[in-house]
Amino acid sequence: MRRVFITGAAGFIGSSLADRLLSEGIPVVGWDNFSTGQERFIAPAKQNPNFTLIRGDNLDLPALTKAMAGCETVFHLAANADVRFGLEHPSKDLQQNTVATFNVLEAMRANGVKTIAFASTGSVYGEAEIIPTPENHPFPIQTSLYAASKLAGEGMIHAYCEGYKFEGYIFRFVSILGERYTHGHVLDFYKQLLDHPEYLKVLGDGTQRKSYLYVGDCLSAMLHVMKMGKAREAKHNVEVFNLGTDEFVQVNDSIRYICAALKLKPRIEYTGGDRGWIGDNPFIFLDTKKIRATGWKPALTIEQGIIRTLRWLEQNHWVYEARK
Repeated sequence: MRRVFITGAAGFIGSSLADRLLSEGIPVVGWDNFSTGQERFIAPAKQNPNFTLIRGDNLDLPALTKAMAGCETVFHLAANADVRFGLEHPSKDLQQNTVATFNVLEAMRANGVKTIAFASTGSVYGEAEIIPTPENHPFPIQTSLYAASKLAGEGMIHAYCEGYKFEGYIFRFVSILGERYTHGHVLDFYKQLLDHPEYLKVLGDGTQRKSYLYVGDCLSAMLHVMKMGKAREAKHNVEVFNLGTDEFVQVNDSIRYICAALKLKPRIEYTGGDRGWIGDNPFIFLDTKKIRATGWKPALTIEQGIIRTLRWLEQNHWVYEARK
């Protein structure tokens, strides 16, 4: 990689990726509209002469095309990840995930950029019939607008790789944890326990089973397979990888880890049902044999990732104000 373009560069994963690439001497152009990205996250990158920050929106195709000039590889990480409230603003997923991905591909085509890494989601499998779920699992009816919009983005990447000979890497993440985390259950539970340490309200019945991956392991997995050039060996110039650990936990397990770390014993109040909201998948556990066969494996367990996230949040209460 000679010069990398990152959409969502001021976000949780994007800023972490920028730091990782810059540490390896790779020039980075960061692109973000700061709708959810944070200035603090890119402060270290801005001290590096190999980093260029450009403010802009993926829905502004002319500006995006201009910003991408001279880059060799695109990491498309920007997205609306608000799964829970997707039904309250159905056009947001279409615009920010699907249309935005089309614009990224068009900007690549205009600039002769041939390689893209795409942050997709394990949610595209819906309520999978095979657990753990492999990459070649048949797609069921989509259960969230977020997943549907990501799957549409995947489809366009496949078509561009076939038609324009792009090289595509599609990574289907479980939920990512770690430093700079600003969205998810650890954030929500910790905020509640700050406000009222005597009780914790939990959506669903706590038996929902989820898998998580530490952000450092996520970055290592993506860069590992891309440096190997795995997509160039694939039949249609695209490789799809599940990213996760070989374990899952119940929501109740997460609560136990968090409360033990905080030395709290709150009363748990469940809202009931086997899921937290419409579109919430009660069991997500991805088969990661394919990427493990390349030699990659995660360094942290789910519990370790949760505790690292919690400790970072303890030192960064400003995140809660920023989210408002």
